[in-house]
Amino acid sequence: MRRFPFLSSILFFLFALLLSLAIGSVFLPMSEILSAIRGQGTELTQNILWKIRLPRTVLIAMTGMALGGSGAAYQGLFRNPLADPFLIGIASGAGLGAVVTMSMQWSYSFWGLMAIPLSAFIGALLTVSFVYFLARIGQTAPVTNLILAGVAVSSFATSLMSFLMLRSDGELRRAMSWLMGGSIQLGWTSVLVMLPYLIIGLGTLTLYGHALNLMQFGDEQAQQLGLNVNRTKQIILITSSLATAAAVSFAGIIGFVGLVVPHIMRLWFGGDYRRLIPLSILGGATALLISDVIARVLLAPQELPVGIVTALAGAPFFLWILRRTKTQGLW
Repeated sequence: MRRFPFLSSILFFLFALLLSLAIGSVFLPMSEILSAIRGQGTELTQNILWKIRLPRTVLIAMTGMALGGSGAAYQGLFRNPLADPFLIGIASGAGLGAVVTMSMQWSYSFWGLMAIPLSAFIGALLTVSFVYFLARIGQTAPVTNLILAGVAVSSFATSLMSFLMLRSDGELRRAMSWLMGGSIQLGWTSVLVMLPYLIIGLGTLTLYGHALNLMQFGDEQAQQLGLNVNRTKQIILITSSLATAAAVSFAGIIGFVGLVVPHIMRLWFGGDYRRLIPLSILGGATALLISDVIARVLLAPQELPVGIVTALAGAPFFLWILRRTKTQGLW
């Protein structure tokens, strides 16, 4: 598997994709799924697949891609395996922006939905700017300062989110479900709205794999090798925030995917960011699809928010990473 990282990652992703399409309140055998894809089979099967299962599966996969790719970029940018969009407060800022829009009770039209990721992106961008400002000492921003500032800003943003949800009675149930990682199921419209954010964010991060490799030598060494470090940091922060905002907007706050998946990919396939970012994108989609399947069947017929499943699986892994960094250093 380690000799063919992309092939094995794609195969795992396809397996998780088919598993997500098959499992639910109504089980769809593989033969029925293939028939429905070809436009054959019963009308009920086609409706379940095209109107319910496939939009949800695609949205969950895209969310996992965004979290996995942005998590790998943040870890490379800060040269710290504990960095992810949630640890430094960016996801909370994006969440606050989305909740502000929800509290205004925008319509469920295409343009109404466009306001959610746009607000989330603005919230994420303002948060990362504020965190960077708080952590900055002279011309540098030490990783420890960034994490501490991120934790403080994240707590503040979470408090504001709670206040807005309490004030918005009509949207409270929707916002609470979203806050726990309950995917907002709105069919193909959500997928279409999220797609441009995802393409721009993850596409740019993939192109900056070589720059992230250079930054592992330190800012001064990377500058001597011809890299414009400040400009690169700004681009990676903005595009990572864009991908995070896309994930948060329609799937809610789902923790640990951006932390765990890049770390596993680094252990298995090495730390070359030209491969690590695309592999983390595929791995994030696979991990979140499998988590979503577990969330559907664990307490069936009741469905858990997928954020609960990722937290239960990710928290012990986070503690293991923390212990490993204490005994072996950051990398």
